[in-house]
Amino acid sequence: MKTGGKIILSTSLILVLVLAGWFWFKFYFVFAEGVKAGELNRLTYKGYVFKTYEGRIIQAGYNSENTKGTIQSNEFEFSVEDERVAKTLERCTGKMLELHYREYKGALPWRGMSKFVVDSIVSVNDKDQMLNIPVF
Repeated sequence: MKTGGKIILSTSLILVLVLAGWFWFKFYFVFAEGVKAGELNRLTYKGYVFKTYEGRIIQAGYNSENTKGTIQSNEFEFSVEDERVAKTLERCTGKMLELHYREYKGALPWRGMSKFVVDSIVSVNDKDQMLNIPVF
């Protein structure tokens, strides 16, 4: 192999590795994880090609961040990958929940529309009574 071919091959390999590293960091590196609590407002199963579970919880309190005197409710929009967790959430609409989530830097169509992905339910509370719902 000639020197020019080796340079092109090395440059191409480095470029592919850099792009693969960027893709992994953007879509698979867990940037943050935590727990959000609130009332489950909706959970839908939607999509044209990739059907995903998308949900929203309304958090207690108000958000006045960057709104200059206006008040709006705190909403947390998320996606759910695990069908067992989604099926449990379907039965919890209108109840107070604590959800564990992972945050990624970007969303993938087959994982959901949100960069926040709920992976488990920490607790379910209905009018100050703990329900007998399996928590994952």
